[in-house]
Amino acid sequence: MIRHAWTLAALAAMLPLTGCGPSGQEDLRQWMADLRANTRPQVTPLKEPVEFVPQAYLAGMGTDPFNPQKLTQALRRDSQESASNASLIAPELARRKEPLEAYPLDAVKMVGSMTKNGRPTALVTVDKLLYQVHVGNYLGQNYGKIVAIAETNMQIREIAQDPSGDWVERMTTLDLQEGTGVKK
Repeated sequence: MIRHAWTLAALAAMLPLTGCGPSGQEDLRQWMADLRANTRPQVTPLKEPVEFVPQAYLAGMGTDPFNPQKLTQALRRDSQESASNASLIAPELARRKEPLEAYPLDAVKMVGSMTKNGRPTALVTVDKLLYQVHVGNYLGQNYGKIVAIAETNMQIREIAQDPSGDWVERMTTLDLQEGTGVKK
C-alpha cells in the first residue's frame, strides 16, 4: 500500500513536467529563422533633389502682387459669390424637413411609378417601407427636390457643397430598380 502511494506521488510530481518537453514546433521555428535570415528588404533609392534656382523679381516688368486695388477686387468677387451661395441655400434652411430627407439618397430605391389624380407619382422604398412621392417632394440628405418623374426614373435637384465650400446645384437621376419584387 505504501509502495502504491509512492508510485502515485512520483507520477503526480512528474505530471507538471510533461508540458516542459519539446512542443513539436521545431520545424516551424526553423522555417521562421530561415525566412528571417534570407529575406532582404527592397528599398528603392531616392532621387537626387533638384537644385532650387531663385528668380529675380523685377518690379517694373509685371503686375504688383501687393496692389490694394487687386485685393479689393478679389474680396468683392468672393463676397458676391458667397452672397449668391447663401441665397441658394437660404430657402432650404427655412422650410420644414420631410421624412425622406433623413436617409441618404443611395438608401432610397425607386420601385415603381403611376399616375394618381393626374399627377405622376413614384413609389420608393426606404428601410423596407413603401412611400409615394410627387414632384416637389424632398428626399436625400443634400436638399434633394424631385423635379420630374418618368416611368423608369425620376430627376432630383440637389444642393451640395463643392470642395471649396460653395453651395452648388446638381442634378441626380434615381432609376427604377428592376427585379426588387415586393414580397407578399
